[in-house]
Amino acid sequence: MHVLVIEDDDAIAEPLARGLERQGWTVRRESTGLDALAALDTAPPVALVLLDLGLPDIDGYEVCRRVRARSNVPIIVLTARGDEIDRVLGLELGADDYVVKPFGFRELVARMNAVLRRTTGASTSADDTIHLAGGVVVDTRTRRVTVADTEVVLTRKEFDLLALLGSDPGATFTRESILEQVWDAHWYGPTKTLDVHIAALRKKLGDPSVIETVRGVGFRARRSDDTAS
Repeated sequence: MHVLVIEDDDAIAEPLARGLERQGWTVRRESTGLDALAALDTAPPVALVLLDLGLPDIDGYEVCRRVRARSNVPIIVLTARGDEIDRVLGLELGADDYVVKPFGFRELVARMNAVLRRTTGASTSADDTIHLAGGVVVDTRTRRVTVADTEVVLTRKEFDLLALLGSDPGATFTRESILEQVWDAHWYGPTKTLDVHIAALRKKLGDPSVIETVRGVGFRARRSDDTAS
């Protein structure tokens, strides 16, 4: 699916685009409202709009109004304006959701999925079920994890971490990309928190080898047809 990111801040737009591309989206980024409106008329068709309000040419609210006047494409507002009146105005102008900065990447993806299901019946995920080694099954729609048909209770971050690694089994995710996508695009806290969550996940899954450490790089989840090395 194609997402149009309307954001003039490179420090936000660039890691956001990279993260979305890793989730399977094709991303077009525009930094002004007028360029974004023009992009709606070009191929490929836009499935979702992520809209910042503080644009350098025209106000994001005006962009939202103009988009909605010509299209039913879902719109999620991404902004630092967190007051209730700002939220109400954005929703009344046609936004489908309103996310206040700073936001976590996994939360944003979940909101994108929810908006698409609500507005079009679609989802950003082609398959809601992930099968990993050790009989681990991850259902991203219901946020349930089972091991050999027995449900395992995970915290929100533990689930998000496992779902990210499971989104591309066998692929290595760097520590930086994991922190960026599961915690925050601007995570400045200690990276030790990642090791703590990995250790907790391994314990709960009952097989430490389901999540492998790639020394000096990051982590990867083993595919269901893998055998432990």
